[in-house]
Amino acid sequence: MINLENITVMFGDFCALKGISLEVKEGEFFTLLGPSGCGKTTTLRSILGFNIPTTGTISVDGKDITHLEVEKRNIGMVFQSYALFPSMTVYENIAFGLKLKKLPKDEINKKVLEIAEKVNLDELQLRKKVNQLSGGQQQRVAIARALVTSPTIICLDEPLSNLDAKLRIKLRNEIKDMQRKFGLTTIYVTHDQEEALTLSDRIAVFNEGFIEQIGTPEEVYKNSKTEFVCNFIGDINKLDDIFLRKIGLETDKTCYIRLENIYVNSKLGHHVELGEAKIIDLEYYGLSVKYTLDADGSKFKTIEKAGSTDLYEIGQTVNVSLNVNNILQY
Repeated sequence: MINLENITVMFGDFCALKGISLEVKEGEFFTLLGPSGCGKTTTLRSILGFNIPTTGTISVDGKDITHLEVEKRNIGMVFQSYALFPSMTVYENIAFGLKLKKLPKDEINKKVLEIAEKVNLDELQLRKKVNQLSGGQQQRVAIARALVTSPTIICLDEPLSNLDAKLRIKLRNEIKDMQRKFGLTTIYVTHDQEEALTLSDRIAVFNEGFIEQIGTPEEVYKNSKTEFVCNFIGDINKLDDIFLRKIGLETDKTCYIRLENIYVNSKLGHHVELGEAKIIDLEYYGLSVKYTLDADGSKFKTIEKAGSTDLYEIGQTVNVSLNVNNILQY
């Protein structure tokens, strides 16, 4: 549905995007993920029309929109700051785009009430000024305003970054539910790996103006194509020479393994034994426990589901094993 082909964006002498290409399918939840300054927001702004690419083309359903005016693209937008009008009521904020389209008053009222119900905003909230609402309610207003004009695509730029952790988890689930309900093609920008893994159908991982990998959450996590992706997505151990010698792996490549792929006191026969290791630290998270271990000077971490066994104690010696097929090499 959305195609970016060889997009380069220059700001003076600075190259923000370096010939990126990607395709977003109809109805897909597609996330642009990466650290600050990597090019993900520049890509989003290029799709919206706020940035005109120096080279390359952007098309939607086969139509070239590279130089099309912003207001003619029929793309909804939810900004990081929500960009709501504080002097207006919630109703007026949602109705703003419809008024610009000069729709009849009755039709505007019908559309505003319909979308408000779908995003769980009641009539009392519609009459309030936006600054009288909580952060979560303001985010719903921003989403309602983006959806009320019936866009074919919706773009969200770090929409949860201003919220506390508990509300962020609640609202990211609501965003995914709404996306499924409306069947919208969604492009979502975030630097939060957990958010990307939880929400996305596919993820593009950005780094310094390039795309390092595009894939499903499982693909980018389990089969990271580059060393950058492997380090950026989730927690991981970089394996030193002591560790590699213990499992009999000789390689001139840099090796990594995910924490959950190192096993403590496991009886699975197909694993390679690393031998004994001492627990030198632990972090208790409720559902899981993260242990730091030392095996003859080689330090690494593992994670265990809390409650599956009694907690190991700092100073305790345990047996460690792994499956060498889970080692990522670059």
